[in-house]
Amino acid sequence: MTDRTHLYDLLARLLSYPAEDYPLAVQECQDLLRREFPEAPQALERFAPHVASASLEELEELFTRTFDLNPVCCLEVGWQLYGEDYNRGSFMVKMRQEIRAHGIRETIELPDHLANVLPLVARMDPEQSGTLCASSLLPAVKKMQEGIKGKDNPYEEVLEAVRKLIERQASRATPPAPALTQIRLKEEVIHD
Repeated sequence: MTDRTHLYDLLARLLSYPAEDYPLAVQECQDLLRREFPEAPQALERFAPHVASASLEELEELFTRTFDLNPVCCLEVGWQLYGEDYNRGSFMVKMRQEIRAHGIRETIELPDHLANVLPLVARMDPEQSGTLCASSLLPAVKKMQEGIKGKDNPYEEVLEAVRKLIERQASRATPPAPALTQIRLKEEVIHD
């Protein structure tokens, strides 16, 4: 596994419900972010100490309050883009197809959740992942960031790290990214 793939996997882990291994994942992610983004050595500067000093119950409560009870900041990309519109269902079907096609084991979350989509981005070919990032992930993550901006929430740093990473990946999209509703993914026919 490359550092890039591992970094995406770790960020997906940080955006999943906390468990006993959470502090270790945070430290490992912070180390990789510092190598990947030397121009931003303060990566997870507030988040890592918060995780290190908090109990598992406190981390679970913060995660739930931040993402599960706050619809403005929910981690489902399709919901951020489409709300309850039919297009979200189509987006989730495409994400599930891609996740399976790339051999990624889904989490308990929906297929459009960042915990599932970030590992996918790391395993897609650069142009395809760049298009997905530019057309879907970047607008969704920016909306998530707006949901917690200025609320002194340590998860703000995690979303910022994700945004920086997907901005870099989005720059690889060629030709320019299509409109949000025209996601360029492998076309597959769904058979019942």
